[in-house]
Amino acid sequence: MIEREKTPSDDYGIALRAIADKLDHWPGDIVISSHIDPDGDALGSALALRRALVAKGKLPVVPLEAPDYLSFLVKPNELSPPLSHLPNRCLLISLDTAEEKRISGVPFTEAESVINIDHHLSNTAYGDISLIRIDKAATAEIIVDLISVLEVPWTEELATPCLTGILTDTGNFRYSNTTPETLRYAATLIELGVDFARLTDRLQWRHPSYFTALSKVLSTVEFLFDGLVTMAHLSQDLRNELGEMADDSEDYVGLIRYAEGSKVAIFLKEGEGHTKISVRTRDGVSAQTICQQLGGGGHLAAAGAKVDGDLSHARQGVIEATRLELVHRGYAKPTDLG
Repeated sequence: MIEREKTPSDDYGIALRAIADKLDHWPGDIVISSHIDPDGDALGSALALRRALVAKGKLPVVPLEAPDYLSFLVKPNELSPPLSHLPNRCLLISLDTAEEKRISGVPFTEAESVINIDHHLSNTAYGDISLIRIDKAATAEIIVDLISVLEVPWTEELATPCLTGILTDTGNFRYSNTTPETLRYAATLIELGVDFARLTDRLQWRHPSYFTALSKVLSTVEFLFDGLVTMAHLSQDLRNELGEMADDSEDYVGLIRYAEGSKVAIFLKEGEGHTKISVRTRDGVSAQTICQQLGGGGHLAAAGAKVDGDLSHARQGVIEATRLELVHRGYAKPTDLG
């Protein structure tokens, strides 16, 4: 069992115990969900918690769809399609999701009770119990502690999705949210049997179509605001031209963010009637602020939004939101940015 240092006024431990007690004694159905388009932290946290509750004799439903690059984590029948209705007396556990409207696959208002576990600063503290820890690099770190309080025996099948959440939200420990505590979580999970080398390698696998599309996406790269911003896109026309492809394109933004001198990296993916926006930032520029102006959210250095309209409309909106953030952070005067 993973032990945490406790103090007499350990509010975090009290909150974990309250959640564990509610899970142990809930008489009805349990549904675990996370945000739309789940990433490694969302999916990993949900899988680990589900497996822990199954070990305690419960059978939670998880209405999430795993992206292709994370599908190796999922065992048969662990995930379900979206739910049009919730069962009577349903407890909904929302993981890694800052706002109710972002919860995937469930009618939120039908839940009898809601537990909200997250690490986003922008979380609105919805639900009957909200455990929000912005000092955690990933929601998976909170789930590690919750599983320990639930007193479920640790196995590799619990540890691997937890470490996946930590790895993906820290960029394999490259991002500024990586702390000594984060590395201690990771070390403990590896000691529990996670094959670290295999997991980190497997998380980088992509379908061959990913690379075909990447060659096209890189040809769209542009540098704005004197190189402070790197932007690329994948249009609907190009997606139609390429035909059916594995939809792992969100991490293209992680490639273009390394352009020298860039403070903001933006990737736009056009769909039918909407455009998804992924933003990564550094040196104090807030991706969260940029995306909140567009109806989205996330973290200081990594955020996203989904806006109605075509690529041109989304491009115009995100450029203006980025311009305002760069000016606010003192990187340039408004007149310098055009």
